[in-house]
Amino acid sequence: MELVQQFLQTLKTNYWYYNIAIVAGGIILDSIIGDPVFSLHPVRLIGKLADILETITRKLFSCPYPPTNANNTTERTLKTRELLAGFCAWIGTVLPVTIVVLLMHSFLIAKIFELALVFDSFVIWASIARKDLVRHAMRVFHALRSDAPYPPVRGRQAVAMMVGRDVSKLDANGVARACVESIAESSVDGITAPLIYGLIFGPWAAIFYRIINTLDSMFGHKTARYLSFGKPAARADDIANFIPARFSALLACFCAPFVQGHTSTALVSFKRYRLAHESPNAGHPESAYAGALGLWLGGTTIYPTEVIQKPVINPEGRDTHYMDIKRALTLLNWNIYLIFGVLSILLALFSSLVK
Repeated sequence: MELVQQFLQTLKTNYWYYNIAIVAGGIILDSIIGDPVFSLHPVRLIGKLADILETITRKLFSCPYPPTNANNTTERTLKTRELLAGFCAWIGTVLPVTIVVLLMHSFLIAKIFELALVFDSFVIWASIARKDLVRHAMRVFHALRSDAPYPPVRGRQAVAMMVGRDVSKLDANGVARACVESIAESSVDGITAPLIYGLIFGPWAAIFYRIINTLDSMFGHKTARYLSFGKPAARADDIANFIPARFSALLACFCAPFVQGHTSTALVSFKRYRLAHESPNAGHPESAYAGALGLWLGGTTIYPTEVIQKPVINPEGRDTHYMDIKRALTLLNWNIYLIFGVLSILLALFSSLVK
C-alpha cells in the first residue's frame, strides 16, 4: 500500500511521469476492450456533432449540397462560402470537445487524483484504435487464406472495410497490398500520433488530434461536396501529422529486424520514397514499412470515380503475400513499443534535468 501511495505521489508531482502512466493505461485499455461499436463511443459522438455542424454551417453560409444556385451565386463565391462553412464546422467541433476534456482533467486533478488517472486513461483509449486495426487486418488475412487458390472474393469484401478504393478487380496480392498500405498509414493517424501527443502534451492533446483526424476522414475528400468545405479539415490534419509521421516512420525502420527485415534497407526505402505520395505524410510510413518488409507498395489504384497512378514505393521489393499482413502487424506493434519506450525515456531524462 505504501508503494502505491509513493507511486501516486510521484505522478502527482511529475507532469511527464503522469503522461507516461495515462498513455500506458490507454494502451492497456485498448488491448482489453478495443473499439467496441456503440452509439456513445466518444469518436462516434464527435462524428455526430460534426454532421450536425455541417448542416448548420451550410445553412448559415447559404452553401447547401447539392447547390441550388437560387440566387445565381458565382462559383467563386460559393467556394468561399463553403470554405468558411467548413472552417466554422471544424472550429465548432474541435474547440468544445477539447475544452471539455481539459476542464474535466483540471477539475479531477485538483479534486480526485485517482479518478483523474482513470478518466485520462480512457481519453487516451478513445484516441487510439490499435486493436480495431488489428481486427480488421486479421479478418483480411483469414479471408485470403480461405480464398486461396481461388479468386479472393472474401478477401475483397474484408479489405473493403479498410480502404476506400474499388476492390472488385484486385487479385490476392492486390488485396494483401491494400491491407498492408492501410496498416502502414493507419499506424500513424490511428495510433502513434495520438500517443506522441498524449505523452508530450497530455490527454487533451491526444483527443485534440483524434478530432482533427476524424474530421479529415469525414470532410477531407477531393469530391464536389468537400473540395472547398473540407479544405480546413484536410490542412489541419496535414499539419498535425507532419512530425508524428516522420518520427514514427523513422523508428519503424529500426524495427525491421523483428520482421526478418534489415534496418539499412528500410532506411534506404524511407529516404528515397517517403515523398512519393500525393499526401504530404502518408508516404513516410508506407516507405518505411515497404522497406522493412521487403515489399513494393503503391502503383495503379482504382477508386470508384477515378484511376490514380501512384508512384511505386520501394520497387526493389517483392509483391505482397497474405502472410505479409501478419508481418506488418508485428512491425506495427514493435513500432508502438519503440515509440513509447524512446519517448518515455527521453521525457524521464528531461524531467530529471529540469528539476
